[in-house]
Amino acid sequence: MSLGFRVVTGHVRTDAALVRALGEIPCAVLSDNLGRMVAGGARLRPMHRGGRLAGTALTVKTRPGDNLMIHKAADMAEPGDVIVVDAGGDLTNALIGELIIAHARSRGVVGFVVDGAVRDMDAIGQDDFPVYAAGVSHRGPYKDGPGEVNVPIALDGMVIEPGDVIVGDLDGVLCVPRAQAAELVEAGRAQMEREAKTLAAIAGAGWDRAWVDQILREKGCAGV
Repeated sequence: MSLGFRVVTGHVRTDAALVRALGEIPCAVLSDNLGRMVAGGARLRPMHRGGRLAGTALTVKTRPGDNLMIHKAADMAEPGDVIVVDAGGDLTNALIGELIIAHARSRGVVGFVVDGAVRDMDAIGQDDFPVYAAGVSHRGPYKDGPGEVNVPIALDGMVIEPGDVIVGDLDGVLCVPRAQAAELVEAGRAQMEREAKTLAAIAGAGWDRAWVDQILREKGCAGV
């Protein structure tokens, strides 16, 4: 085996119904129920015009500036996959652009998350196809490797296992561990119901704000 080159077959996927359910819950709510411990970094921003992301992670680990294994992942992808790329956050060379996005979409890929740069923003920025990245560069990539496909990766400390659920909206993107998907759907829906009741209270009789002063008194805040 050539060191640094590895493609793992037998990609696992989270149940499609769970993926759809998670995609209906805001990232902020999912984040709250993951203990505010899961984030791919504030610099991973939506590059597309709008549109939510929800799909199963097909992971890529690549040398900064090189997209050979991203092309391999696109060729392997199945409908519902999100191609998630650990490129070390380097912004020197764009790793994806209009052409590879079009190819991946033709295979049923539902989005990209790239800890690196993208290009062809005239196309990406006017489209609703979800693309999250750390930056933009017109400089194109190399295609030499090394790299790995379908292996555990980490984006700014957020660990992603192949088959985990990737969810994104205008607040950013996060990973839901596959084993916790069902539990998180239930918790997320419960929080959305609570927040809907709070919004209704604000619009009606008002939101009981006694908790603010209660916390401040417990902290010994002067003047409360």
